[in-house]
Amino acid sequence: MQLKIVVYSKSACPQCDTAKMLLKSRGMDFQEILIDDEAERMAFYEKCGPSVRQMPQVFINDQRVGGVTGLQAALKQLGR
Repeated sequence: MQLKIVVYSKSACPQCDTAKMLLKSRGMDFQEILIDDEAERMAFYEKCGPSVRQMPQVFINDQRVGGVTGLQAALKQLGR
């Protein structure tokens, strides 16, 4: 099954780098969307939900799995 993975990230973000390295190490393709503008990032957080206040935010098949911990859990559940 082909997964559509989108990583919303910002520059100079160690957690963002960790999420991208995790996907690359497993040979998984993903789209990265950089949101470096603070106002754009705040608007993005509002769309995600009241508890979202950090990057990265990872979506698999248009469903938010969260940051690095959420990504790890989702990949484990998917057997990846």
